[in-house]
Amino acid sequence: MPLYICPTPIGNLKDITLRTLEVLKNVDYILAEDTRITKKLLNHYSINTPLKSFHSYSNASVVKKIVIDLKEGKSIALVSDAGTPCISDPGYVLVKACIDNNIPYEVLPGANAIIPALILSGFPPDRFLFYGFLKRSESKIKQTFERIKTFDFPVIFFESPYRLIKVLNILKEVLPERQIAVIREISKLHESVVRGEVSFVLEYFKENPPKGEIVLVVSGK
Repeated sequence: MPLYICPTPIGNLKDITLRTLEVLKNVDYILAEDTRITKKLLNHYSINTPLKSFHSYSNASVVKKIVIDLKEGKSIALVSDAGTPCISDPGYVLVKACIDNNIPYEVLPGANAIIPALILSGFPPDRFLFYGFLKRSESKIKQTFERIKTFDFPVIFFESPYRLIKVLNILKEVLPERQIAVIREISKLHESVVRGEVSFVLEYFKENPPKGEIVLVVSGK
C-alpha cells in the first residue's frame, strides 16, 4: 500500500479536500508532527484513525519501522501541522525512504501558504522562487538578500513574527527601494496584507507588532 502525503488546513478547517478526508478515514494510521493539533482536525470530522508521531526529532529507527509497515501492506497518511507535508517540515525523509525502498507514494493536492501569499502580494505570479525560512544569523540573511538582488521575479519567504522587524531592517539595508508584501494568518480570522516599499512596511510593523504566521513576498527588481 502507498504512503499518502495529505495537506491539511492552514487556517479554516473547511480548507481540506474530500479526497484527503477519505484517505484519513481509511488508512491504517496517520503520521503527524504534533498529534494534539491533528487530533483537533480529526475530531472536527469525526475521524477515529490512530495517530502516531513523526517529526524532525524522529530517529532512523522510526523511519525504518514505517518502511516495514508499508512493505507489509499497511496504508499510512502523512500530515503536517498545517499545509502540505515536506514543505519546510521533515516529511521529505519519508519520501526519500519510499524512493529508496521502491515503495509507492501519492501526493494529494491541497492547502499551502505559498500560492495564496503570492497572489495576495499582487506581484506578477508567472514565475517565482520559494525560499522557505531564512537562516538565523544576520550575515546569512544579508547574503540571501544580496543574492536575490538581480532576480526579476518574486521571492517568497516564511518568517516568524518575532524576527520580522529584524529581517525587514536587513532587507531595507540591502534592497531599500524594493516592493514587498507581508501576508499574515492566511485563511484565518485575522488575515491581513501589508504592501509597499520596505521602509513603509517596516514602519507599519514597528507601530503594529506582528502576530501569527507570516509570509514575506519580495518583488522582482
